[in-house]
Parts: sequence; C-alpha cells; structure tokens
Amino acid sequence: MAIQFSTHLGNGPSGICLSYMLSGYRPYLSPEAIHPNPILHSKLEEARHLSIVDQDLEYLSEGLEGRSSNPVAVLFDTLLHPGADFGHDDPSVLHWKLEQHHYIRHLVLGKGPPGGAWHNMEGSMLTISFGNWMELPGLKFKDWASSKRRNLKGDRVVPEEVARYYKHYVKVMGLQKNFRENTYITSVSRLCRDPDDDDDGQDSSISAQQLQMEKSKFIRRNWEVRGYQRVADGSHVPFCLFAENVALATGTLDSAARLEVEGEDFPFVFHSMPEFGKAVSRGKLRGRTDPVLIVGSGLTAADAVLCAYNNNIPVIHVFRRRVTDPSLIFKQLPKKLYPEYHKVYHMMCTQSCSADSNLLSEYTSFPEHHVLSFKSDMKCILQSTSGLKKIFKLSAAVVLIGSHPNLSFLKEQGCYLGHNSSQPITCKGNPVEIDAYTYECVKEAHLFALGPLVGDNFVRFLKGGALGVTHCLAARQKKNHLFVERGGDGIA
Repeated sequence: MAIQFSTHLGNGPSGICLSYMLSGYRPYLSPEAIHPNPILHSKLEEARHLSIVDQDLEYLSEGLEGRSSNPVAVLFDTLLHPGADFGHDDPSVLHWKLEQHHYIRHLVLGKGPPGGAWHNMEGSMLTISFGNWMELPGLKFKDWASSKRRNLKGDRVVPEEVARYYKHYVKVMGLQKNFRENTYITSVSRLCRDPDDDDDGQDSSISAQQLQMEKSKFIRRNWEVRGYQRVADGSHVPFCLFAENVALATGTLDSAARLEVEGEDFPFVFHSMPEFGKAVSRGKLRGRTDPVLIVGSGLTAADAVLCAYNNNIPVIHVFRRRVTDPSLIFKQLPKKLYPEYHKVYHMMCTQSCSADSNLLSEYTSFPEHHVLSFKSDMKCILQSTSGLKKIFKLSAAVVLIGSHPNLSFLKEQGCYLGHNSSQPITCKGNPVEIDAYTYECVKEAHLFALGPLVGDNFVRFLKGGALGVTHCLAARQKKNHLFVERGGDGIA
C-alpha cells in the first residue's frame, strides 16, 4: 500500500493534531484578532492573507519565550493561548479553514482508540493542565464538555474526560478514514528500490544518466513499515505499507525507567502509578504499619505521595535532588492553581529526615538520597550523598523516575536519533534531535518526531510539532508540483 505519510503508534494528541492539519485544515489570523504581543502581531499582519502553515515560522518565532525548548511549539501555543503563562484565558487569534486541495494522504496507526496513552492514565488524578490547554484546534474542550460537567471555567479535568474528547474529536472532524486502531509496528526501515522495478510509465522519458543522478536523491527516501493488526477474534493480520515520510508520535510512556539496582524485580516493587493505585484501591496496603517507599521528584511521584497520604499509608519519599533545586517541576507551578502539588512540595521541604531523627508518622522525605538495593524480606537500603546508609522495612515500593519510549522497530532502538546516540531516547535527558522548524530528524531525512519524543510533554506545546511537520511537507509538495509543471522528470 503506497501512501505519502504514515505516523507510527501516533494516535495520541500529537498524531490527531497532525492528521487534522494534513487533512487540509489551515490556520489564519482572525479578522478582528489583535495579539497582545505587538511585535508578533505586526509580523502576522504582514502576511494576513497567508495561512500560518505557509509563512516563515522562524521569522514568526523569533524573540518568543515559553515553556518549551522548541520555538515553533512556543509560537503555536502563543497563537492558540495568548498570555496563558500569565494566567490569562484569552481566546485564540486564529481561525481555521478547511482547504481540501491541501490534503496530504496519510495514516495514523495506534494500538488503541484515538487518544493514545490518555485512555490508560490513572482516572482519579487531575490533569496538570487546564481543560482548554488539552483541546485541539477547531473544537473547544469547554463546548464539548458543557453538557457533561458544570463550572468548567478554569477547571482541571480527569484523564478519562480528555481521552473521550480526543476520540470524539477524530469523529467530529471527519478524520476516521486516516486512523487504524489495534495496530502494532514491528519494523520501520529504509526501502531502497531498484528503479528498474518501477512501472509508472515515466521511465521511458528519463535517460539512464539522469536516472542514476536522481537515484540517490529520491529512491532511498521511501520507508517500509511492517506490523500487524489485531482483529476481533484475537488473531493477528500482518501488513506492510510504504511511506514517503514517517512521523514518530509515540510518546514516551511505553516502558518505565528503572533504578537498575539489586532486588528491583521483587513483587513488592511497582513501576507505575496505575499498579500502585490498584494495590491501594484493593486494600492491599491498608492498615500496614510499614511505610511505602516512593522514589522520584516529578509529578507522578507526587501523585503517588498524595494517593498514599490520602489513604493513611505512611510514606518514605526518596529523591536525588536538593529541595532547593530550581529545576524541580513544583517551582514552575503557581501555588493557587496547583495547591495539592505544593502541599507535597511543602512536605518535601519541611518533613525531611535528618541524620539523628526518626521517621515521621505520615510522611518523611529523603532529599539527596538514592536506593542501593531491595531485599527479599521487604527491606530497602538507602544511601545519602555523604555515603550514610539507612535500612527500612517496607510494605511496598513505587519507582516513578520517568519512562522510555519503545522504539524497538527502528535500528539501534532509535538511539542514533538522539542528541546522545549512545543513550536511550528520553523526554528530558536525551530527546530526538530535530530541525527546530520542520521537526525532521537531524540524522534521518524524511523521518519526523514530535511530542514527548522531542521534549514536549504538555499538550499545549506538542501541537507545535504538527504545525512544523505540516509546514515542511506542504512546502515540499508545492515544490514538487512546480518541478513537474516546469517540465521536470516527475520523480517524487
């Protein structure tokens, strides 16, 4: 099956937004809109007749600042949510037009229904972002949810609602024809075809010398995507398709990061919030006097602390950083908007265990500590940066120190695509290295990456990846059309 574009396991918000834009939806500056940034607004006015996709993204992004290291992500966010970082809920300055002549053929492949990992998240936890920050272009989250919930203004929502919104979005925007569920990718590899095998009726007009010159430019850029689809009776139906371009929109939640210490595989050691949540909800830890060990200093670890704390389960909270570390996520969250996370951070700072003190009954933090090992008798050995060791008896341990994407379908597990090719791809430490404005992989032409794979965990910012990729593909499509119109050989 030949297509121009395919996304792998990409039916989360990144893949959905990309499909929306590849389907021909184009953003324009709204007629009455005035962006609060006067310099950006002046730039937008210069080319008001053009869609944002067709403008110079580097020029528009210049000088903008935001909570993403990707300039197009910051640009698109400030157009969709002006002033969001200052607590404002200003309307988008964009309006969208469906221009079907801009449609680029593509498939979006995912293991489950549209929404990706949002269908598997812990249902009782509030999202870190507000509902309107979770929305995708063209359908306001508040409008969709107004008949289901009350007092939506400024509300954070539970993941289940977000997942249902994404599934509905694909349907209401007419994107279903581009989506394939229950698909599992086994390999994505370069396909080098022999030009003699092409039977498209054009070879007769191309000289052998000309064809040889073009071979290195065009033939090797095609991808072969193999995998299987799980059908209703549980059987696996293999497939193989060819794509001119491939985008990686897989997210990074496939496999939990591990401490790689002795005893980490014991059954009392969990590596995900859902695992721990199920153990708590089933009452397995209720009434235990031994504490739960929670490892990590991010928001998922904070969720685990809150879960245990709210169920009267004592907590030992271990993390490598100092509580004053400016890179801690809690320092980036306004106290008024995220009181529960600041409650955890306050406990991290004020209820830490000193060398000569005992554990506190409800919660004790161990900054600048790491786990040395777990023992079969449910004991754990911790070590401080000074080398001091401590042993504790546990009722359970929860290791929440991040996660890695599953890129096993790529050569070298995809490591060669990262900034550090000797390390696995991670959202923070080693994202995929991309061109800042096209999201094309620096080390692999015609392979794109967006979302958490390039460091954008928040839905607010991953939408910029869709803009960057669409901008790139639309420009190439236009260039190819001009090439053919001017008497080119038609190879594309």
